[in-house]
Amino acid sequence: MTVTRVTLPTLHADQARAYRLKEDARGGEWEQNAGGRFKALRCGRRYGKSVLGETWLADGAIKGYPCGWFAPDYKKIAEVYQELYDILLPVKLSSSKTEGVIRTKSGGRIDFWTLENESAGRSRKYKRVFIDESGFAKPNMMDIWKRAIKPTLLDLTGSCITASNTNGVDTENFLWQVCNQPEHGFIEYHAPSFANPNLPIRGLDEPEAEYMLRRQAEFDDIKAREHPLVWRQEYEAEFVDWSGVAFFTLDKWLVNELPVEAPAHCDAVFAIIDSATKTGSSNDGTAVAYYARTRNGYYPLAILDWDIVQIEGGLLETWLPVVLQNLEALAAKHGARRGSLGAFIEDKASGEILLQQAARRKLRATPINSRLTALGKDERAISVSGYHYRGEVKITSHAFNKTTKYKDATRNHFVSQVTGFRVGDKDAAKRADDLLDCYTYGVALALGDSGGF
Repeated sequence: MTVTRVTLPTLHADQARAYRLKEDARGGEWEQNAGGRFKALRCGRRYGKSVLGETWLADGAIKGYPCGWFAPDYKKIAEVYQELYDILLPVKLSSSKTEGVIRTKSGGRIDFWTLENESAGRSRKYKRVFIDESGFAKPNMMDIWKRAIKPTLLDLTGSCITASNTNGVDTENFLWQVCNQPEHGFIEYHAPSFANPNLPIRGLDEPEAEYMLRRQAEFDDIKAREHPLVWRQEYEAEFVDWSGVAFFTLDKWLVNELPVEAPAHCDAVFAIIDSATKTGSSNDGTAVAYYARTRNGYYPLAILDWDIVQIEGGLLETWLPVVLQNLEALAAKHGARRGSLGAFIEDKASGEILLQQAARRKLRATPINSRLTALGKDERAISVSGYHYRGEVKITSHAFNKTTKYKDATRNHFVSQVTGFRVGDKDAAKRADDLLDCYTYGVALALGDSGGF
């Protein structure tokens, strides 16, 4: 008899504890969840939730079980699909990335569904279901669970694990609901980032004592450098109430309560553009923010200038060259060693028009990395919050003292939009935030490690 070997990922000790969990101390309607059939894993960054899900579903597919992987959007599925494909390759019968399915020779299968489809999983029956990043699903996630996903587990008395980082205190959020309302029948396992004993990765010949000291120092450094609420949410996996919290505080831009003087010399200047073609007082404007990047300076990123206007789409073609001319003037004024890096533009809506025009006219304009634009506003803000919190971005006197009239209001719109931002603000869509986007994109590109320079 031919034996086919499949190598599954090895779970670390805390992942194994989460998998074995049968009950918790909250009480609730456990008749719905005998033996811990439904588990909610509330975990911090880099804990290894995806590895746990991949191992569990791969094991099920090898045993001949029908399994389902659910995630908020396709981008969160693509990488997992490839990893499960590689794991199951020795026993793969067939697969289709387009259809979102991997079938095994034992009769098992894994279906992949996005939660953008309100009927995800309907008409299927599953033995195992893994819901990834449920804390970032849409507010209708509980309805999708009750009407579409949960019924798939009835035929085979199936089990479900949902795993996610937390996403604020929100009674409409699925992860918050299943972790705080026992009536939904989920048992909860709390796993902060440091519950993963392999973070950071231990050196090949590194003595255990030295590794443990380095590990502690690494987490201590992260805690000291991040915004306290970001540490609690992203790494400790706590439900953090962001309501009323001024996320980007003005004091971090200042030195001794004053804006800074613009640098006499810098490495480069660049602009971020967030554009819209609509007009009218209720619609978005076209915003631009200008920055100076200095790698070895007292502060690595300086806000030099900004502007926000409401402009017809046809006029954007004449507006973009003005922005690039301004950059050339700023490069000369601030001694930019690499000169102007041009404008970085969100590749959406009228931004596509600007980029097409720039390409035709050979103007220096670059689309912003799609990994950044795909993030939500809150996620982008959190991702750059550490740089702001540590005071690595400063505002110059010119940008700080500038005021313009926009939508019948005269004020410093850059300062008001950025410092007025609140994570989880349900009314945010009603407020102008074009310059806020210019800020988060600018910090991410200049100081981040994803598409930065």
